[in-house]
Amino acid sequence: MEKAMIAMSGGVDSSVAAYLAREMGFSCIGVTLRLYDNQDAGYARSRTCCSLDDVEDARSVAFRLGIRYCVFNFTEPFRAGVLRPFVEDYARGETPNPCAACNRLIKFGGLLRRARELGCGKLVTGHYARIQQEDGRFVLKKAADPGKDQSYFLYSLTQEQLARILFPLGGLRKAETRRIAEEQGLVTARKRDSQDICFAPDGDYAGAVERCLQRTFPPGPFVDGAGRVLGEHRGIIRYTVGQRRGLGLSGPRRLYVRALRPEDNAVVLGEERELYARALEARDFNWISGRAPAGPVRVCARLRSCQAEQPAEAEVIGPDRVRIVFDRPQRAIAPGQAVVLYDGDTVVGGGRICRELRSDPPEGYNR
Repeated sequence: MEKAMIAMSGGVDSSVAAYLAREMGFSCIGVTLRLYDNQDAGYARSRTCCSLDDVEDARSVAFRLGIRYCVFNFTEPFRAGVLRPFVEDYARGETPNPCAACNRLIKFGGLLRRARELGCGKLVTGHYARIQQEDGRFVLKKAADPGKDQSYFLYSLTQEQLARILFPLGGLRKAETRRIAEEQGLVTARKRDSQDICFAPDGDYAGAVERCLQRTFPPGPFVDGAGRVLGEHRGIIRYTVGQRRGLGLSGPRRLYVRALRPEDNAVVLGEERELYARALEARDFNWISGRAPAGPVRVCARLRSCQAEQPAEAEVIGPDRVRIVFDRPQRAIAPGQAVVLYDGDTVVGGGRICRELRSDPPEGYNR
């Protein structure tokens, strides 16, 4: 009987993934990763995926399913590979994506290696995405439930990894997942989904940055594109590209954050029409097929996990670097964020935005 390691966060999705893997005939080992000690940071235990309550819920589900269970301490690799880079990028004025980094380095990096060491041929997770084989290669596709699709966060997966991963929930809708959990009497059946990143469960990313770096970020100037001072901001890490609310400024025009300049502690403001860009460059790019295209390719690109894909053309411009030119200018492209390319339901690849190329706003824009 083939062995499978099940990544169990203590939520309903990974609980049902464990049940389905067992039903497929695998000999299962349930594993919860200790990534970050939220109690030490002053957070309530029940508010994050790393809490003791979640560990007990995962253990309860494993016992109910009759599978082995253990907890792995991944605190140090998480801090070094995910948390520390996140806060350093944030302090540089970027908008990093820690969930994508965690998938690449921890769940499908360190945990997949640990699974191999324990003789597990497959790693099973509760992600909503699908893996298929086409023409002898593995293909990553969107989930059947568009409202739960997590393919955006999985763009870094390689052919070798895809060969050893199972996503049992990829063909299900969330309501079906909860129904299965209810039918099987799993304690997580009605547990709410986590909404924030684990080390900032209250959504206060600026606070997480200050706690990790053990320093505060001083006030500085709001400036316009010409360098004129418009007011004073509350610390550069409290703003993101495209932000309008919370600026604390009044005037005849609506102003938005255009850029962050850590080098002189300035936040650049402008009108909404100044937020648009026609093209971007991305680094650390991964092509899911393992083969970069020889020339420009037509794709649809997603700049945020909740955004609809936008028609574009992508072209390799250097080792692991890609230029993406959109058919229509896009609003508030944020350096550090992920850009993921699709061909229909298939994930073509993705990388980190390193810079944008500004342009006029789309046709018909009249604000």
